[in-house]
Amino acid sequence: MTRLSAVPRLLRVATILLRYRLDELVEATHLFRPLKLVRPLLGRPEVDVRTLSRGERLRLALTELGPIFVKAGQVLSTRRDLVPADVADELALLQDQVPAFPGALAKGIVEAELKQPIGRIYARFDETPLASASIAQVHAATLHDGREVVVKVLRPGIDAKIARDVKLLRSLGELAQRWHPNADKIRPLDVVAEVEKMLENELDLQREGASASLLRRNFASGVDLYVPEVHWDFTAARVLTLERVHGVSCDDIAAIDAAGIDRKTLAAKGVRLFYEQVFRDNFFHADAHPGNIWVDPAQVHEPRFIALDFGIMGSLPEADQYWLAQNFIALFERDYARIAKLHVDAGWMPSNVRLDELEAAVRTVCEPYFTRPLSQISLAELVVKLFQTARRFELTIQPQLILLQKTLLNIEGVGRMLDPDIDIWAVAHPVLKRILRERYSPLRTLREVRRRLPEWFHMAPQFPELVHHALQAAASGERRLVADAGALEHQAHLMRRLLHTMASGLLGAALIVSAALLWALAPQHGPWPPLGLGVIGLLAFAWGWRRGRA
Repeated sequence: MTRLSAVPRLLRVATILLRYRLDELVEATHLFRPLKLVRPLLGRPEVDVRTLSRGERLRLALTELGPIFVKAGQVLSTRRDLVPADVADELALLQDQVPAFPGALAKGIVEAELKQPIGRIYARFDETPLASASIAQVHAATLHDGREVVVKVLRPGIDAKIARDVKLLRSLGELAQRWHPNADKIRPLDVVAEVEKMLENELDLQREGASASLLRRNFASGVDLYVPEVHWDFTAARVLTLERVHGVSCDDIAAIDAAGIDRKTLAAKGVRLFYEQVFRDNFFHADAHPGNIWVDPAQVHEPRFIALDFGIMGSLPEADQYWLAQNFIALFERDYARIAKLHVDAGWMPSNVRLDELEAAVRTVCEPYFTRPLSQISLAELVVKLFQTARRFELTIQPQLILLQKTLLNIEGVGRMLDPDIDIWAVAHPVLKRILRERYSPLRTLREVRRRLPEWFHMAPQFPELVHHALQAAASGERRLVADAGALEHQAHLMRRLLHTMASGLLGAALIVSAALLWALAPQHGPWPPLGLGVIGLLAFAWGWRRGRA
């Protein structure tokens, strides 16, 4: 879309924003101000906008602008570190409410993607959709073996429409980035990039099927969380066929009570599932609103959730996962000094930040919360405020953590909806400690070392040469080593930790190998000498691992 061709659409956007009296947004861009003079000629919305809050007006305006702007609002609602709470709450209510496209078109897309007549694929295909959204719609069907399925089909021409509107959003983002007084805080181009990435993922239904398949494997027992099976023979980039499941929305309290399900047990299970997905599996459902999380009414004595819609999934880099888990533990234990140190050690903040000032800022945010009963403390709200406070100290945070923050808000909302008295802290703390104990145990670390040893041995001969080239380049002036004292001190600290870990790891490995050789070659000495050597080796390895984490 050229800038000239975008003018009519931009004028429509400006017109709708003015009709909903979102003047602060329009004026911030210094554009379309003359349109305010003709506001009476622009027509009136169906509701009296003068009685509505700014969040409500923005939500209604985005709904009128169309599906892509609805998606942008949904993404913006997750950025509670950037958007005021009242606006984020309203944007979270945005739903894709669009008319369905004809079932005959859906059939044609299925046949084109799967390259065979629809009658050969399904014994029955219902042309009336079960649900219709901005990207795709869902039809009920039956396989020839009698199994019931749902078929998700992308809208015809949606790729071109999204590409056009994303370019328009990018143009608006560039204008806001240039003219908005708080552009450095709102970061409009980053928000547009998140919208674009989310839409790109949602346009590939085969990717969504792969996400569903992995989540199902992670919860293979189906006791706590049931994930529909993917029928890969009838799935492609624009068509996804899933097992049909039946349940009630997790916000339908009347239906859950009518089924005789213990809501307190269900709420606690929901919180545990979140921490297991994030810290045990490192793969979590990142769109866990009530429409996508159902409750199985048939499972009364052992209640379970049913997951739907796997277009938005999240995972964290291994390092961020570890640092985040340690931050949660420190938060549970009200160890503010450790929270401050962890933020710096994780690289989320500059190494020259004053830890005492950061600790004081964290304490200022947290202490008012801890005056309340733990059952009344919102962990999600506290995490949001911590992120907002940390931004004053030049916090650099991964987008995945923002997605996690949004998921935490959703999960806590579901938990409190099911059980208003739930103590999130009491449920989450032992679960997280158990997961970390299992995930970072010496035995698991040994298995990881064994798995990576061939890779390390392959790379080891190259290290001296790489170090030599780097030092030679620095000495000749080809590469400058620039760092402040704080950064150098931090790097030295990291190097000392690495050396401790390597030294004790090599010693432990040598002792364990010696124990194995002694066991194999000199069995006449009995089991105790090799066993003693092996235990000492494990202790040396564990000591180095702890020093490396300290």
